[in-house]
Amino acid sequence: MKEFEGDQYLNIATEGTQWISEATLHHNRYEPTPYLHLKELFNRHPLSVDDGLVDFGSGKGRLNFYAHDRFGCRSTGIELNTSFFTEALKNLETYNRKGKNHGTAGRIDFREGLAQDYHIQPEDTVFYFFNPFSEQIFMKIVDNILLSAENFPRDLTIILYYPSTEYIDFLERGNLFKLKEQIGLPEFNKDPSEQFLIYKYTQQEI
Repeated sequence: MKEFEGDQYLNIATEGTQWISEATLHHNRYEPTPYLHLKELFNRHPLSVDDGLVDFGSGKGRLNFYAHDRFGCRSTGIELNTSFFTEALKNLETYNRKGKNHGTAGRIDFREGLAQDYHIQPEDTVFYFFNPFSEQIFMKIVDNILLSAENFPRDLTIILYYPSTEYIDFLERGNLFKLKEQIGLPEFNKDPSEQFLIYKYTQQEI
């Protein structure tokens, strides 16, 4: 699926790679996950309608709309940049006019602010990261996720796309999230970072 075709199908606008003023030591550029890669990910790792997906650094919301359209699950996007957050809200309006009864009320939510300040909800079960920020912020978010699991026991999933060495090292040091699946993508043999890594936290294993 080409990028414009995916956007056209969902009735949204998310194409492009853009640097933002907040792209600093701790926050990286905006670049959506290609639709072809999202299809491969969710063919191998489908979600259920009861899952709650959180995309940290959600940009214009592509992942949120794709997952909701395909699985009907709850989907939350956390975005620091005001411009991208505004675009995501516009996309929500056009997505709702797509022509199908999506039933998005309470199912797709966008929050503007720092990812580490997001309060993990008891319904949140799947957490997606496309290298949106530094290891220090990632570590804080994982701590937030684990605290939520202590208060509301449940199985959890972290999905890393183009995973950074720092993210991987931190998860492996922590020993609570276990690597369960590696999904290599078309250019994996040329670029080993072109992959998804899926980590699981399972209550029975704790």
